[in-house]
Parts: sequence; structure tokens; C-alpha cells
Amino acid sequence: MGAKQVYISTEYITLDQLLKWAGLVMTGGEGKLAIADGLVKVNGQTETRRGRKLREGDTVSFGGREVAVTKGKES
Repeated sequence: MGAKQVYISTEYITLDQLLKWAGLVMTGGEGKLAIADGLVKVNGQTETRRGRKLREGDTVSFGGREVAVTKGKES
């Protein structure tokens, strides 16, 4: 199964915002801890910067789920 598409209308979204927006975490605090603990991957690489800017084409993996950043509106 492919990655779930997450649509953004801006140039980028930060990693901590994306985790919450995509429903991968319930709270910002949970996202912050997951990132700090090295549990989140961006494009297959462990990422520990919660302010990492994600742009169209980036993929994020956490907790056995994967989301892909897509610019535009969900159709």
C-alpha cells in the first residue's frame, strides 16, 4: 500500500506540524518527543529537527505509517 497523500497549500510545512496535521500524533508534544527520540524518518532518513521544512514530494514515516507531501487541494 502506498503512502497517504497530505495536501498543503503553502510552500512548505514543518515536520512537527505535518505529524499533527496528518494525524500521525495526537498532540504537538507527542510529535516533539517522537522527533527528538529519532522515531521519525523523512525520505528514509532519521530526522531529529522538528522545524525541518517539508516540501512537495517529501515522505514521512512514523509508527508504521507513511505520508507523502503534495501541494494543492485534495480532489
